[in-house]
Formats: sequence, structure tokens, C-alpha cells
Amino acid sequence: MNKLTGILLAGAIAFPTAAFSQETINLTVASSHPLVIPWVGMIKSHFMAETDRLLAEKGNYKIEWQEAFGGQLYKANATLTSVEEGITDIGWVFSFLEAAKLPLSQVSSYAPFATANPPVQLEVMSELLETNEAFRNEWEQYNLKVLGLTGTDSYDVYTKQPITGLKDLDGMKLSAPGVLANWLRGTGANAVDGALTTFYTDIQTGVSDGVLSLALGVLPAKLYEVAPYVTRVNIGVAYSGAVAINRDTWDGLPEEVQDAMVAAGKFYTEEHGKDLLERHEAAFKKMLEIGASQNPPVTMTEMSAEDRQAWVDGLPDIAGEWAADAESRGLPGREFLAAYMEGLRKRGETPARDWDKQ
Repeated sequence: MNKLTGILLAGAIAFPTAAFSQETINLTVASSHPLVIPWVGMIKSHFMAETDRLLAEKGNYKIEWQEAFGGQLYKANATLTSVEEGITDIGWVFSFLEAAKLPLSQVSSYAPFATANPPVQLEVMSELLETNEAFRNEWEQYNLKVLGLTGTDSYDVYTKQPITGLKDLDGMKLSAPGVLANWLRGTGANAVDGALTTFYTDIQTGVSDGVLSLALGVLPAKLYEVAPYVTRVNIGVAYSGAVAINRDTWDGLPEEVQDAMVAAGKFYTEEHGKDLLERHEAAFKKMLEIGASQNPPVTMTEMSAEDRQAWVDGLPDIAGEWAADAESRGLPGREFLAAYMEGLRKRGETPARDWDKQ
């Protein structure tokens, strides 16, 4: 045995855990929605898995995840407060249902028909989170730190009865999540507030006649079973919230763990955006395939370009109303709207309506 080997062996005997110690950190991760909803499932398959992978590379820390997905700890109306108050350490915050507390986060919800490209939209929102102090503070004031952003694939209309065009929406009751009810203004449809977790029962029991929703949510929630008539409108995508961590929990984490989570959050956001784009059409195909044998079968039609444009033109200036309301509360509404729209344009998007130039 040479001298160096002897020194190393002696050190290992004297300090047997020094070279092999690994700290385990217990964290709770939760959501109001189940793992079958794509962006929730990706919290586990991408954010958590990537955090684990990065930490394993160095071997100093390991996270013991306590999972509480699918509304085990709280429902869709309490996603913000549950992270804020530490009911969960990490959770998906559903910004659609938090318009009063997260007003700037609603910008895309008041600018429909602007983009159908989720990766681009998430890139714009990520940039704004980094560069716009008011937007960043909107989230951080609630004792949390944003780790990753979530969005939607493009929205369409799913109904119990077939519709032949825009005029058929007049008088219909359509379920829509929170602020997206604004997308129905001017169509004559009556919005019924809800979320993917309530839509099926609402349609089944007659609370609503259908839903304004997204294919990647409709498919796992099986809404096509109760609303088999799909009208492709391509209203566009929306920023829907964030995977966030309680600030007190965050401040107590080692820097190495924080760095891993930041990197994992960026990875999650990018992969989530790609997933939304790539699987949108596949979800429609799957609905038609699965729903072919049900009664009535799933039927898919596309709204005419004329009716779609009539929908765009018939909307009131909802973005202007939103911006003015934000300004009245001391927030840079018009500036933020312009930054959002310009962010889309500089990345090659062509909004069907220039909401910032009304």
C-alpha cells in the first residue's frame, strides 16, 4: 500500500461519512389539477425529475418529494394562497382564477387571437418576468418565487349540440375559466365560470351547453364524451400561471438546490411550450379516434374564416378596458400590453387584432 492510499484510507476510517454525506430535503409539491393534465404531469416528469437529475450529478443533496396532486390539499380557487401560506412548498398557481391578485398576468387573456404559438408566448412572458419590475413584483408580493411558467394550447368550442356558425353561439351557456369569459363577449353566448375539474359535470347536468377550452385539457378530462361537437376556431393561446415555491421555503434551501430548481424551471417551461404545440393536433386526432364509437360520435368542424373574423371584430376593446383598469390601480397597463404585443411581433407572430393600437 503506497503512502497516498494509506492517507486516504485513514481519512475514510476517521471520517467515514465526510465523503459520502448527502442531505435529504423534504418538500411538498401539489396542484389543484390531476397529473393527467399535461402541464401538471410535467411538473413531475420534467421539473421534479430535472431537479433530481441535476442534484444527483453533485450528490450533495436529495429531495424527498411529498406529492399531493389532483386537489388533495386544495382546489382550483386556492392555488395562490396555498403556496403563499405554505400549505404546499411548491405548487401550480392558476392565474386565470386570480385576476384580482394577478392583474398583469391576465394580459394574454385580454388579447385573444394574437398568437397560437405556445413556445413563443411563454418566451415573451418569461422575458417580461425578468425585465418588468411590476410584473415580477405582482408574483413576489405573495411570498413566492416563480420557477416555471405555464400556458395553453389554442382554444376552441366544444358543445352538446352541433353549431353551424358564429350565430349559433347566441344564447348558449358556455363554460370558460375565469377571465377567458371575456372571449365570448360580442358572441351572444353566456359564460359559466369553471375549470377543467368542473366542466364535465357542468355540461352533463345542464349548467352549461358546452365549453370554451383547449384540446390538451379536453382530451384527458374526457369532455368530448359530454360535448362531442368540436368547432375549431383557433382563438389562440394564453398564459395560465406558474409553478412557484413558497418564499420562506426557498430562502431556507441551499444555493445548490436553488440553482438546480431555477434550471429545472427553465427546462420545464421550454419543454411544456413545445409539448403544447406538438400535441395539439394529436389531441384532436385522438378525440376523433376514441369518440368514433360513442353516441353521438365526436364530430369536428372548422369555423369559417368569415365567422372567425366576425368574432374578432365583434369583440369590444377588452384589452383597452383591461389596460385602463390596471392604470387606475397604479399599474403600467398600456405599457405592459404594448410590451406583450411587441414581444409577439418581434418573434414573427401576426395578431389578428392589434389590441395595443386601438
